[in-house]
Amino acid sequence: MSKILFVMTGAGHWTLADGSKHPTGFWAEEAVAPYEAFKEAGHEVVVATPGGVVPTVDRSSLAPEVNGGQENADRVAEALASITEFRSPLKLEEVRLDAYDAVFYPGGHGPMEDLAVDVDSGRLLNDALASGKPLAVVCHGPAALLATTDADGTSPFAGYRLTGFTNAEEAQAGFGDKAKWLLQDRLVELGADFQEGEPWAPKVVVDRNLITGQNPASSAPLAAEVLKKLG
Repeated sequence: MSKILFVMTGAGHWTLADGSKHPTGFWAEEAVAPYEAFKEAGHEVVVATPGGVVPTVDRSSLAPEVNGGQENADRVAEALASITEFRSPLKLEEVRLDAYDAVFYPGGHGPMEDLAVDVDSGRLLNDALASGKPLAVVCHGPAALLATTDADGTSPFAGYRLTGFTNAEEAQAGFGDKAKWLLQDRLVELGADFQEGEPWAPKVVVDRNLITGQNPASSAPLAAEVLKKLG
């Protein structure tokens, strides 16, 4: 059995370009689908957030239209309510990588608010990448990579092939012209080799121990890649 660290946003809003606060948090499917896959495979999941705050689910991620209908929306909501680990997270700043076999970051717009500038998260990501342990990040989760730097001031993720929520998807979601910045643009500026797939279609990119998924539909395939690496 492996121990997998879920690093989740502690933010309940996302500050837009006009200064307004859009209610958000983590995206339900991106946390539930990997959690279920990892637990079914017999692994342990431990959750950490900045300051140890209980993570907030983005309520829009529980809507029927983003879950393939009411039946699955109800199933996701029930699953979420049953995950006790999400209700008692560790403080991210106290987490030590050597206690875990893999690290996973779900998305939602929350990481754009806090993990994108979180020094403790950035240090953990640097260490996880260098360790060779599976490091999986999905959708808006790669915003956390923006807080990573090497001693020379560049990101250790520069040059890696990866994906994340695209500019096209952000525009179709209605935030393309409302966001302070767009994730795809920032990851390219970071020096990453950004791989863009069709909007909303599953896309997973594996480069060495880094596993990234483009959008919510990529969360289950991403979890499968993590399980392959854990053996």
